[in-house]
Amino acid sequence: MASVKTKVNLSCLPGDLRAAALDVAQRTRSAGGRALLVGGSVRDLLCGRRVKDVDVEVFGVAANDLRRILGEAYALDLVGLSFGVLKIQHLDIDISLPRRESKRGLGHKGFDIDSDPFLSIPEAASRRDFTVNAIYYDPLTDELIDPHGGAKDLERGVLRHVSDKFGEDPLRVLRGMQFVARFGLVPAPETVAVCRAVAPEGLPPERLFEEWAKLLVKGVQIRDGLEFLRSTGWVSYYPELARLIGCEQDPAWHPEGDVWSHTCHSLDAFARRRVGDRTEDLIVGLAVLCHDFGKPATTTRDPDGHIRSRGHDTAGVAPALSFLRRLTNEDRILREVPPLVEQHMQPFSLWRAHAGDAAVRRLSLKVGRLDRLLRVAHADDEGRPGALPGGTSGGKDLEWLAAAAERLRVAASAPKPILMGRDLIALGYRPSPQFGKWIAACFEAQLDGAFSDRDGALAYFKTIVR
Repeated sequence: MASVKTKVNLSCLPGDLRAAALDVAQRTRSAGGRALLVGGSVRDLLCGRRVKDVDVEVFGVAANDLRRILGEAYALDLVGLSFGVLKIQHLDIDISLPRRESKRGLGHKGFDIDSDPFLSIPEAASRRDFTVNAIYYDPLTDELIDPHGGAKDLERGVLRHVSDKFGEDPLRVLRGMQFVARFGLVPAPETVAVCRAVAPEGLPPERLFEEWAKLLVKGVQIRDGLEFLRSTGWVSYYPELARLIGCEQDPAWHPEGDVWSHTCHSLDAFARRRVGDRTEDLIVGLAVLCHDFGKPATTTRDPDGHIRSRGHDTAGVAPALSFLRRLTNEDRILREVPPLVEQHMQPFSLWRAHAGDAAVRRLSLKVGRLDRLLRVAHADDEGRPGALPGGTSGGKDLEWLAAAAERLRVAASAPKPILMGRDLIALGYRPSPQFGKWIAACFEAQLDGAFSDRDGALAYFKTIVR
């Protein structure tokens, strides 16, 4: 078993986590055991990345003893104690005992789990997914324990599975997808082969969604993650994506190749423009991923040889929803992503038509936030490497829409009706079904620019009820 002295940069650990990890290790050693950092925290420390949470595995101390020792100093969350897992409250530290897992059913939960504090480190490491996540670090001795060569794989930029147990948890394939995208790792051929032999086995949508979210919110080269999905054959489980492969585009506008290639390049462009807000980045990232799902059903070749995809924006809504519903039932995602897919061509269309403020307001109403649509459109435009920057507009369409959205104050939120039911009541009207019709008529006039404040709304209302 490889064990070497090293100098891990613990400054990448926030002070409270660093102090707690050292304290847990010292308390464990006093009880005759050994507490080792493991997993993503060690991987990130070796790469000099800032660590946000820590996993600690404790050897040589029974669960109840560990609970007693740590309970003297910390408030503990004991929900996972039956599986040998403790959490320190108010700190992002998970503490677990080594465990054996026996496959008994489908999916990532189909295991019998038995914690065993006296399991050897190599055997404990063998249940982990990738070698880069199976490196242990002793913060008291500054020693790396690396039974599967993960540090060398990390140095070489290789993603390799730990053991033949890898395929027992199909979720690991999607973890591989997002690791490749986030950390610039190249999957080992044998790992790709193992993944090709693994089926999803009815994985729960919330776990699938979390891996896709990490791909989009944290991926640096998202294209590489999708290519991993393709090389492992798992793209076939997402037919909306699989249909993009080989779907032709006119090389004059898309010299990068087929729709799959364009989508991959667009996602990398999106990654370069992330804003750091998880919700916003996730919604926009999903819209970029899905934005051309309508092309396979609408792509034709004209008699002159030009390839067209007329109406692919609106045709993309149904497959986008189909894709998203297999990942999540989160209402906000299902409600806010499809309009961005449906309207992603509108910045250019409105600019070309010399549209006025009313059209911009109505577009904002359709998509909810024009700043999101502009991010999708930028990614779409930049996902055509080798093509004329900005397409036929030279990027003027996006500049025009961004300026109009700011001027009309509809960049970050859609317009809302100024005239409300309470205003009509204040004028002496009794609530009735007519209220809705009056308010809707006034809102249409508001979108057209007939008024912009409450006084104007009331004055306009009086003109329609005479």
